[in-house]
Amino acid sequence: MTYTIHVAGLERHLPICKISDDLYIGAFICFGDAELTVACARELLKLVPADSYDYLFTAEAKSIPLIHEMARQSGASKYFIARKGPKAYMPDPIHVEDRSITTAGTQKLYLGRDDAELIRGKRILIMDDVISSGGSLLAMEALIKLAGGAVAGKVAVLAEGAAKDREDIRFLAPLPLFNADGSVK
Repeated sequence: MTYTIHVAGLERHLPICKISDDLYIGAFICFGDAELTVACARELLKLVPADSYDYLFTAEAKSIPLIHEMARQSGASKYFIARKGPKAYMPDPIHVEDRSITTAGTQKLYLGRDDAELIRGKRILIMDDVISSGGSLLAMEALIKLAGGAVAGKVAVLAEGAAKDREDIRFLAPLPLFNADGSVK
């Protein structure tokens, strides 16, 4: 089963994947789709004025190609990625907990102290590929605040389920949730 979506002027057929017995999602994956990544990055940049933020910020991993392309298109020389685990190259990392619809259990998001210092006092635009329950978004916001930055805005390619009704995010297209038979909830 697939769901056809139109986003950033393109059509894609998303596989419908089981999350639980009564919840299925349309899997939106930019990995390996250069055309989709470039188009979505271009359209995401149109959602917010370039002078309204200092840096772009996302969580690994599916949004990495998008944030890179957004930085390339906008001329940004630096962007930040919250990592799902501490890395040896991260000096004295800070972290928060994250609960996402597509991740089993709780995970942590990490940011090196060096990146946190660059974020301190800056306006940060959070971007994600899909916002659904908002768990990852809340964790990114908490990490930015812990680093001393201010959230300047939140953008996503897709707002899934009830996220489409949120007034605190801007997005390119809505994505419904699905029943086991593939029908829209």
